[in-house]
Amino acid sequence: MSIQQEVEMYWEGEAGLYSEGIQKELNGFQREAWLKLILAHAPQKERLHVLDIGCGPGFFSVILSSAGHLVTAVDCTDNMLEEARAHTSREGVTVTFRKMDSHKLDFAAESFDLIVCRNVTWSLTHPQSAYKEWKRVLKPGGRLLVFDANWNRHLWDEEMKRKHAEDQQAYVDKGFGELPHHKDIEETDRLSLVLPLTREWRPEWDIRTLKEEGYSAIYAEENLNAKVLDEKQQVLNRSTPMFMICAEK
Repeated sequence: MSIQQEVEMYWEGEAGLYSEGIQKELNGFQREAWLKLILAHAPQKERLHVLDIGCGPGFFSVILSSAGHLVTAVDCTDNMLEEARAHTSREGVTVTFRKMDSHKLDFAAESFDLIVCRNVTWSLTHPQSAYKEWKRVLKPGGRLLVFDANWNRHLWDEEMKRKHAEDQQAYVDKGFGELPHHKDIEETDRLSLVLPLTREWRPEWDIRTLKEEGYSAIYAEENLNAKVLDEKQQVLNRSTPMFMICAEK
């Protein structure tokens, strides 16, 4: 079995847990916070043709479709897409969902005004190839918005391991309850250690790679935690802040 197949199998098993988290976000302040953030950096068009890559249970798909944009969403797993369709149905919005490997998109060149992805790029087996492919399907002047973090650097970086443990202890000390975790912690760690971006410092790697692939107007915001995370998540992710990268074709 290839690493890509192992990644796909892993995400199949995580769909239900992630879907619960997405429902909480759709019911919380995160819905408007994320929409405001995305649209502040998107091309200024009344109706954007958006591609949500690695859509998971469909959070970005729902909020952007609800705002009147035309959304196509792809994911490599059936279970994630099933959860995403359930969320869009409950919300009464229309999204075109496709099962697809995000490294190889079955779309014509220059199809989208905006590409968004959240917590996806860390799990890519060939991230530079993916960035090249995503540029292909962007329209001239279209933008890519990547949201991610150095989620698993603590697995091999001793300083980050120490900070990660401190964040977890702070979470417990504040009485927030059981630490949140993936469904299969051991498999998460095993796969993370063989994925290339776990051992890169980001967003520096992304900025350098996007330049190599010919993107322009590249910039990053390196700590979004106060904007889009609740208090519990901010405490737990102090040492691994979520970043945003914006790049233009």
